[in-house]
Amino acid sequence: MISPKTGKVSLRLSGKFALACVICLLFVGGTAALAGKDKPNFIIILTDDQGYNDLGCFGSRRIKTPIIDRMAAEGMKFTDFYATAPICTPTRASLMTGCYPSRVGLGTPLHTSDNIGLHDDEITLAEVLAAEGYATACFGKWHLGHHPKFYPTRHGFDFYYGTPLGHCFLTDRMRNRGEYSDLFLCNEEQVKFPPIEELTEKLTAEAVKWIKSHRTERFFLYMAHPMPHGPVAASKHFRGSSNGGPYGDAVKTIDWSTGEILKTIRELKLEQDTIVVFTSDNGADIGNWGVKSNWFGSNKPFRGHKQQAWEGGLRVPCIVWAPGRVPPASVCSELATVMDFLPTFAAMAGARLPVERIIDGKDISALLYGKAGAKSPYKAFIYHVRFGKRAGIRMGDWKLLIDVDAGTWRHRGEALYNLKLDPGEKRNLAEQNPEIVNKLKKSLNDFERQLQKSTRSAGKVQKEAGR
Repeated sequence: MISPKTGKVSLRLSGKFALACVICLLFVGGTAALAGKDKPNFIIILTDDQGYNDLGCFGSRRIKTPIIDRMAAEGMKFTDFYATAPICTPTRASLMTGCYPSRVGLGTPLHTSDNIGLHDDEITLAEVLAAEGYATACFGKWHLGHHPKFYPTRHGFDFYYGTPLGHCFLTDRMRNRGEYSDLFLCNEEQVKFPPIEELTEKLTAEAVKWIKSHRTERFFLYMAHPMPHGPVAASKHFRGSSNGGPYGDAVKTIDWSTGEILKTIRELKLEQDTIVVFTSDNGADIGNWGVKSNWFGSNKPFRGHKQQAWEGGLRVPCIVWAPGRVPPASVCSELATVMDFLPTFAAMAGARLPVERIIDGKDISALLYGKAGAKSPYKAFIYHVRFGKRAGIRMGDWKLLIDVDAGTWRHRGEALYNLKLDPGEKRNLAEQNPEIVNKLKKSLNDFERQLQKSTRSAGKVQKEAGR
């Protein structure tokens, strides 16, 4: 198809609607950009398996992150921000599509043996912004399909540098389970995988170079760090730089990386024109890789970890930095999610949202701008676990977990928690509050019925003979 931005032929498969047709036929409505402000640049920095308590500004004492702490001091910190699942691929699908992972058929992590990925017909955040003339680039871990039809360059990104799978440098145990690949791409050409110890630094250098080359354009940069997902590593510049072992050293490298990006934005005098988001794809792991290590993170003060529907699995740190737009040193305790980037950035860019499909995310511009009395637009948030299973629901301060068995999470029966009074989920109040349990169950059942009518499938490729 012909790119509406560059006039060049893109790599998108012909099976997908031309982006120009999407603009003309599928999009209506939308919110104008903030009055008096030009359309901003957007940068999303997404870490992998980083816990809520693994930043200084979120309470960490063992890992010092002065650059990200300054980012929070100059911007807004979200205390009730959620990934859409306690594991990688589902949250990344939500970030790109603005939808729950069960909505788009990507409810579990993808491996080299899988033949599915992000469907051609999904309209991604990159495509929404590209339609408004934005340059777009993705760096790092994609994990939404490793076959060519699923590459970032087929889903709205002009440039890609990274691995389309999860971790391509894992242990022999993971190789034996079919989870290993050395696939690393520059656009769609395979290149040598950088040394794991230098991976964060190499991705950062490429991202900075790309920002500088697009300084005169509106741009969207998605930096998806493979770290601190384990096994972790850090170069000689950062090895031993923290009190958090190899995991802490990896986080310190990410802190440096974030600083390089912010420094570049300042040097180019783009700080008044750029919104930078820092968050994680799910809660920290617990080091369950079959090896003795001290590289796992912390989800304090919450219960649980990656793969689980307790708060420690899905509530993640989030910081938004945008001088002149987001009030400095501000804290937002309203519920927001990774699904919100698509509708929010679309509103800020003056783009329109599709109406022929359900978008679960919300426009949280009012929260970001610190408007007086702004509240979360969510009436309810649905907790997902592995395989796209729904594990519970949050409405206001109340959270209900239901009987579910998925992945490593073994929860039996119903559990009701008041997250304001009991963020650590220690006191099950279900028996004392049957009316609240019934109300939340009804809302969850309503979601299930609606989902059955509007589920979209993942994209698929034909498996090769003999595989």
